[in-house]
Amino acid sequence: MKSYKIKTLLAFTLLIAFTACKKNKNEEPIITQTEHKFIRVLVNDELTNQLSFVNPVDGSVANFTVKFPKSALYTTGSKRFASIIYRDNNLVEIFDSGFEFHGDHVDVKGTPKFGALIGDGNKPTHFKTKANEIITFNDGDGTLSVANEADFHTSGAKMKTINAGIVAHHGAMTKFNNGNYAITVKDGSIAGALPERVKIIDKDGAEIAASTIQTTGIHGNASDGLVSVFGSRSGILTITQAGVQELIPHPVSFDKAWFGTILNAEKAAKFIGYTGAKGAYFINTTTKTVTPIFESADIMQCKIDFAGENLHILMHSGLLKIFNLNTGNLIREANVISEVEKTEKQKPTIEATNRYTYITMPKLGELYQIDNYDLSKIVKIKVSATPFRLTIVGFENSQSH
Repeated sequence: MKSYKIKTLLAFTLLIAFTACKKNKNEEPIITQTEHKFIRVLVNDELTNQLSFVNPVDGSVANFTVKFPKSALYTTGSKRFASIIYRDNNLVEIFDSGFEFHGDHVDVKGTPKFGALIGDGNKPTHFKTKANEIITFNDGDGTLSVANEADFHTSGAKMKTINAGIVAHHGAMTKFNNGNYAITVKDGSIAGALPERVKIIDKDGAEIAASTIQTTGIHGNASDGLVSVFGSRSGILTITQAGVQELIPHPVSFDKAWFGTILNAEKAAKFIGYTGAKGAYFINTTTKTVTPIFESADIMQCKIDFAGENLHILMHSGLLKIFNLNTGNLIREANVISEVEKTEKQKPTIEATNRYTYITMPKLGELYQIDNYDLSKIVKIKVSATPFRLTIVGFENSQSH
């Protein structure tokens, strides 16, 4: 009798264990997390000079004062610094997170603060960064301004001007692994400020490879260091660092639509084209093909995450969609904010790490921190009264020295 009870109990225990394993097999793991220790979010303001330096681990905010409101914010190649660009004031400033990456850990190098270096180009507009260099295209005179992170704290330092002998226009540039730049050129064949061509120059502005393709307007670009991709009305213009230029045709369904935004997902090693009229697409520069990731004319913003692995799409409806760029598959989606009218002048903006999505809420004076594994988990952090733009600085790492 005793033996029978033991066998029965054992069988019941095994059944419970099997049932539990079977139940959990098809469920996603429950992940309890905080943001990485050395990640910070910078948020500026539309109407005031307040710059909020947010620690998303504990929700604390340190406030700084910038020169002007409504600036553009960008993270530099090392991810330690942010560039603050005041286009209408002909000024570029640097902000230092105070973190320095050492391969497997992060050191704290002083306190968060402004750098000494400035840029004073004529209407600095388009920003790019590669390794430890930052670059702006100056719409006011068609020059480039460049600087190295080693000079960010050098008293009196200014960004160097590269004059490629081109006329002023609403331009752009990329930098190749060999040190040369692809830069847009306006030849006057179309009306307006958009350029029509791209040429390659060296660090002194001398022409290395002339344009071989004329388009009917260029806007938006990205590079992986070997190939640069420019959005154009005539097709997707690709340029290798050797100077070879080609046009990839848009999908037939595009009609007059074209990619005004080109993104490079570093970790996934993919180019993404985005147009508000059609949606987000993969651009394969090897096969010369364009394939959809998500097609919609209701996208409010489309951003690649900090590591360059996932695509975060925020709809006007308030729906957030996260796509894995290695597979193109939708990971998860949920409504995270209220609906935003397409006519709204100042809309929410987004950035993301692999753990959280961050959304500015201009009417609420808040930064939303949304858990990427459970989109129903939202932390609301008070920042300035009318948050305008945001960028992420630091490292997806929690190991200190």
